[in-house]
Amino acid sequence: MDESARRRAANDASGRPDLGPLAHAARRSLNGEHPGLTGTMLPPLVDHHVHLMLVGADALADTALAGVVDLGAPLDLVTARRHHDGLPNAEFAGAFLTARGGYPAGRSWAAEGSVREIDERAGDGRGSLPSPAEAAVAEQLAFGASVIKVVLNTAAGPVLDRGTLDAVVAAAHERDLPVVAHVEGDGMARLAIDAGVDALAHTPFTERVDDELIGRAVALGQRWISTLFINGYGEPSPDFDRAVDNLRRFHDAGGRVLYGTDLGNGVQPLGLNPAELAALSLAGLSAPEVIGALVDPWPLRERAAGIVTFVAGPPPATPEDLPGWLASASIVPTEDLERL
Repeated sequence: MDESARRRAANDASGRPDLGPLAHAARRSLNGEHPGLTGTMLPPLVDHHVHLMLVGADALADTALAGVVDLGAPLDLVTARRHHDGLPNAEFAGAFLTARGGYPAGRSWAAEGSVREIDERAGDGRGSLPSPAEAAVAEQLAFGASVIKVVLNTAAGPVLDRGTLDAVVAAAHERDLPVVAHVEGDGMARLAIDAGVDALAHTPFTERVDDELIGRAVALGQRWISTLFINGYGEPSPDFDRAVDNLRRFHDAGGRVLYGTDLGNGVQPLGLNPAELAALSLAGLSAPEVIGALVDPWPLRERAAGIVTFVAGPPPATPEDLPGWLASASIVPTEDLERL
């Protein structure tokens, strides 16, 4: 089925896009705020790539986001948020793990303590002391990290050698921590896939990932976090075109796509970014698939309890209306809604 036919099949008899099984017509309680208002109920929304050290620890408190995954922050911010009661719920990678002198070490935007440089693996591995990779992973976990972030960016400096990267992945998996990789530069997507990394922090944007490698990523169960908008910030760019093409083929091959913005990188709205949602549609995701990428709780341990997403008014009239419609969402208590 070609793309236009697939999109037509995703529309209901009225011509409106079918929102899929996660969306339910709902009405707000007659006893609460906005009594009797009708709309659509969705699971809690998640941005799978943010940087609270750049936007502010509490900057997303009044948005429609119920969960965020912070992929690079100082460990003191991680510990400060461990027992935070307010929304959004946050999971942290802790510091960027990178090679000695590798990206983003020395960058003005990288707050003190947000980068952890790892020396290459040395020796025969039979010593009693943990390797530098094992020590770095254990340190992130001790401070409250629930995911590990590695940086593989040949465009901006040295990267972890294969042996050290393997040691990071092994140490993380031994502790039940998924590994997310920033890949940038020739061969970096292949390096991450060869090493068994669980997710890519960005859809690859500096090189075309061939179909064979995409197939291996899908077979591995790898997830790709979208972050398409930052490749040009709404202006045409080769990086944006490459990223959309890579994500389209990954998605068509059965790959699991997660909504993420890299919030804090450039000028973006706090909360949902309609332009990122529109880019997901451009990459071939149907309305239910865009919603699925947005509500997937991975790697959060569980969905936020006691709350749901509510979008007031009628559902979007066309697929092109979906991003703006979703951007009008709010968080409400589950008990405030009844399904229709």
